[in-house]
Formats: sequence, C-alpha cells, structure tokens
Amino acid sequence: MDEINDQIEQRIKKLDELKAMGVEPFGGVFDAKDHAAELLNKYESSNKEALESSPVLCIIAGRIVAMRDFGKAAFAHVQDATGKIQVYFRRDILGEKYSVVKKVDMGDIVGISGKLFRTKTNELTIEVDGFQFLTKSLRPLPEKWHGLKDIETRYRQRYVDLIVNPQVKEAFKKRSAIIKAVRDFLEEKGFIEVETPMMQQIPGGAAARPFKTHHNALGIDLYLRIAPELYLKRLLVGGYEKVYELNRNFRNEGISTKHNPEFSMLEFYIAYKDYSYLMSLTEELITYVAQKAIGSFKVPYGDVEIDFTPPYPKVPMLDALIQKGVPEEILNDIDKAAAWAKKNQIEIEKGASLGKILDEIFKEKVEPELIQPTFIIDYPVELSPLAKRKPDNPELVERFELFVAGREIANAFSELNDPMDQRERFQKQVEAKERGDEETMWMDEDFIKALEHGMPPAAGEGIGIDRLVMLLTNSVSIRDVILFPQLKPEL
Repeated sequence: MDEINDQIEQRIKKLDELKAMGVEPFGGVFDAKDHAAELLNKYESSNKEALESSPVLCIIAGRIVAMRDFGKAAFAHVQDATGKIQVYFRRDILGEKYSVVKKVDMGDIVGISGKLFRTKTNELTIEVDGFQFLTKSLRPLPEKWHGLKDIETRYRQRYVDLIVNPQVKEAFKKRSAIIKAVRDFLEEKGFIEVETPMMQQIPGGAAARPFKTHHNALGIDLYLRIAPELYLKRLLVGGYEKVYELNRNFRNEGISTKHNPEFSMLEFYIAYKDYSYLMSLTEELITYVAQKAIGSFKVPYGDVEIDFTPPYPKVPMLDALIQKGVPEEILNDIDKAAAWAKKNQIEIEKGASLGKILDEIFKEKVEPELIQPTFIIDYPVELSPLAKRKPDNPELVERFELFVAGREIANAFSELNDPMDQRERFQKQVEAKERGDEETMWMDEDFIKALEHGMPPAAGEGIGIDRLVMLLTNSVSIRDVILFPQLKPEL
C-alpha cells in the first residue's frame, strides 16, 4: 500500500509539472480516425518496403499499457477498445513535445498521430509525429502488467479488470451479442418487447424472498420484482398474443457461483400454445443464439463440450429421481420422503411439503448430473402454482426446466388460466407461508381478477440470461458475466 501511495504521489507531481509546462493533463475532444485492431488487420501483410513507398498515416487514441524508455526514444503499447498497437516516440521527430512524453506513465490516455512502419523485429508500429495528453492516470495499473489476478479485486474494480484482462472485455462483448441475438430471434417470430413494473405491491411470478422498499409519495411499502410473469400474463388478457421482456429481477437470497441477487432474465409468453411447443421453440432459440454469438452449436465448458444440437432428452421429474436411485416408494409418502432425505443428509426445511422435499432431493441427486441439455418435465402441482395440470394426471403440471452443465437454464409451463384453480393454489401458498416458508407466493387478487376476464390458453417461459452467457463464454461463476456483481463492502 505504501508503494502504491508513493506512485500516486509521483504521478501527482508529474501532473503539476505538466500544468507548469502549459499542458492540460485532462484534455478534451480528440478525433481518432483509426483503431488498433483495424490497422493490424488491414496492414498485416504490408512489408517494410511497401509502407515506406506508400506511407500510411493514422490517428488513434488509447491507454498506455506498456512503455520502454531508451533516453532519446521510447516504445509503448497503446490500447483502445479494439486491441493494442505499438507506438514509437523519437526526440528528433517530436522536438519539444518529447519532454511531455517523458511525463507519461502506464495507464495514461493519449492521442497520437503518425505513420506505420515495421521494426527490426517486424512488428507493425506507429512512428509518432503528433502527441496529446488526454487523461493523466493517478493510480498505477497492476504491477508489471501481469494482469489483475485476485478474484474479488477483479469484481470490485471491474474497470481495472477490463483494462488489464482482454478476455474479460471479450466475454462482455459476447454477452451483448447474445442479448441482441435473443431479441432478433423473438422479433423474427413476431414477439413484441414490453416493460412491466420493477416495483410491485405484491411480489409474484416466482417462489423467492423479495427486497422491500418504501414509496414516500404513496405512503406504501413496495417490493422489487422477483419476476415479471403476472404482469406479462395480464397483457395476454388484454389481447396481446406474443410478448417478451428482457428484465432485471431481484431476489433476496444467497450469493454463489450460480446466484446473484440482481440478475437478468428473459420471459416470453405466447397465446394458444403449450409447453410442448415451447420445448421446440427453446431448442430453436438456443441454437440460433449460439450460432449467431459463438458460431457453433458445440461450446467448451470447463472440462466438457456442451452440444446444443437438438433434440434434447425429455425426462419426467419423478422418473429422473428413480433413475438416480431414489426409491419409488417415497415419491407419494411425505414421511418416507423426509426420512430418506434425512438419511442421505439432505437438508429439508421444517414443515416442507412432499413436493418441496422431492425438489430438494432432486437438486442434490439429479441436477448436478445433468451436463448435456436435458428437459426435465411434468412436476408436482405444489411446486408449480402458476402451471396448468396434466389432463391425464392432475397431481402433475405441464412444466419443464432445461438443465445444462448441472444448473437450470430455463423454466416454462402451460399457463394456468382457470381463475378458481389459481385462487386455490395461491391459498395453499399462503398457508405454506404461514407455516414459515418465506419463498412461497402471495395471494394476488388483481391477477385473479384479470384471469376472471379470461386469459387465452398460453405457454410462458423464463430463461436466465446470465447463466446462458456463462455457458456460451465458458465462465465458471455468474459474477464473471455480470459487470458489477454484488459484494460485501470493503472493511
């Protein structure tokens, strides 16, 4: 820390010296006409003689990320949004301006002009004939340009992480491409993008603990949304047939490599379809996005290769449990299920229903094994209070979750549009909440009123954008694909 403070003091001294020289250390507009990667690509095959016979003039702006001073000359690397390129400063060319170059530190942002040439080592380089200070950096970059290694520091100081770790910047470029591809796909299918409230009087659409806030003007408590589902389905009641929202959700729960309390979700709804249709649409969507953003259906993830080529297996939830050695006899007996979970050291909340117990067993025994894309279908009704029952088995609902690399990526179902059934399910959720389950849904009278006006048969789905980006960028933690993840304050 003392060393960093010393470097800051030295940089502030240089700042004052620049001002004394009449140089503005925090410059203004600079018209950069070129970019590093474009120059390197365009003139990759140009040899020394070609550059000398037909000079290429260029103007770029960027950050100094490496510098070697040789007294009367200096080499540096300038990094812009596209990459980095070597530049060459010579006293005999720059004249008095070379004294300004001597005040440059790693991290400073500069504007330069000059012509391209090749060094003795054949590196494409800009010979600088014009130089302008744009920003004096008062803090040093990570020592010796070895990159920022500490994980928490990378997340906390993402701006530095982006400077020194090019692969991080590329991951977030891919994230942008993935989101664009999602929008393009849905809009080509006739969906329209909408926006729904982020502050809600009743947090609904998912089973999660909400964040609470207070609206001073209205004098009421509000909740940050845990899902936009109930509002999007109100739009189906209103006559829209294909809607989607790329939204931010907030859930007041644990933080892990799979969970961040603020996250991005895609939700879309289509009238007159069911969950079987959505399985095919999901395969089509994911392969479209993978092809557009990554260029392949097959992507590396850790030590395995994920193959998104459809079709994906479809396995009923209860069958998946049996396949992993869970006794069939516990699937319809809460006492036996609870005893089996305890025997296998699976933590179950007090007062948990049979469905909740089976869900916890599934998370422990099945979910980690679902590496290649797999649809788990047909869940117990008590786990899915917004889904339509299966006609041939009313204890189950028409629901699927898509699992990849041991985690849920998508959740979808045929939407429940019977207001009386919906009220009964909400009531059971309320009763579970009264028994101590803090992640059950609330009674939403206005949503029931909307259903009473008539919602067409429909199917809806949510896809975790952050988790999808993790898969397509080979990122092990959700924090690697969120620019500014939530962290505890520094002590």
